[in-house]
Amino acid sequence: MRRLWGLILFCVGVGMAVKVLIPTTLGLLIFIIGLLVTGYHLFCRC
Repeated sequence: MRRLWGLILFCVGVGMAVKVLIPTTLGLLIFIIGLLVTGYHLFCRC
């Protein structure tokens, strides 16, 4: 189940990273990085 949540969070993070092509705020950028890191951590169990 942790791998599934990790994959979901990572994919959401990647999708939001695509949104960065549009002007973004610092808060959104921090949120995106947090999702990517958390998703990667849960998926890989590092």
